[in-house]
Amino acid sequence: MKKILDYYNTHLSLWVIIFAAVAYFFPEVFTGIKSSINLFFAVTMFGIGLVITEEDYRNIARSPRQILLGNLFQFTIMPIMALVTAHLFSLSDTLTVGLILTGSAPGAMTSNVISYLSGGDVAYSVSLTAVATILCPVLTPFLTWLLAGHMVPIPFLSMFLTIMYTVVAPLILGFCVRKIMPSLISRIDGIPAAISVTSIIIITSYVVAANRGNLGRATLLIFAAIIFHNLAGMLLGYLGGQAAGFSFRRKKTLSIEIGMQNAGLGVILALEHFSAEVAIPAAIFTIWCIVSASMLVNFWGVLEKRSARILN
Repeated sequence: MKKILDYYNTHLSLWVIIFAAVAYFFPEVFTGIKSSINLFFAVTMFGIGLVITEEDYRNIARSPRQILLGNLFQFTIMPIMALVTAHLFSLSDTLTVGLILTGSAPGAMTSNVISYLSGGDVAYSVSLTAVATILCPVLTPFLTWLLAGHMVPIPFLSMFLTIMYTVVAPLILGFCVRKIMPSLISRIDGIPAAISVTSIIIITSYVVAANRGNLGRATLLIFAAIIFHNLAGMLLGYLGGQAAGFSFRRKKTLSIEIGMQNAGLGVILALEHFSAEVAIPAAIFTIWCIVSASMLVNFWGVLEKRSARILN
């Protein structure tokens, strides 16, 4: 059973690609879960809450500077790289706005799961995502206006409440369950991760199904631009952590956090305030960033196993 769970949890990118293909060709399979999509986010965070320890939270309390620094990287690297990417790939003004909107979004909630699967600092990842999401009602429209000349209003209160019941509440619940039943949680090692992995697959599949029309209009140039933007963010995030003197765990976490944007928010904002074409970069980014981050998890896993063999 453990081998099956390990295989399932460490091949997230494979399942995402398979189910994304199913969602694209048979969107009706997933579009019906629209009303439950926040529930899947909550289930994901509950699974993460089950594996975070008290010591993880204590480490965060000891390093507020690293949280502020991480968010500074979050809201500078990706917006600026969006502008650079649009210039390098000669994107149209409409697509440039979409890419900048995506780059100005906060980190994705799924980055917390990816950080866990990669052996990163999950509590640090959760803290970065929470702070970035609270800041984004001001910073996302400001950065979009600053770099693209448009203002994107965000409903702060409703967004704040969404964060509370999809991130904070289930995370606390998971932590409490772990606190009350530590022996049970230790016996079901691998299952909390499997719960989170399954939720990510469902969420990604829904995004593909719901944006099938927009994805069908994308070109290879747009895909290349998205891939470049994402990988540049991951690399610069890691290098930023190295320059700041972070531990390896936190460098991995920062790399994932910077590279993975809440592009789902970008899709919603683009469709609400701009057009379907502006939503194309965000829709592609939503899928690709999970695939690339999952591949990065596998890469780090192989690298660490080889390092362990060499040391032994």
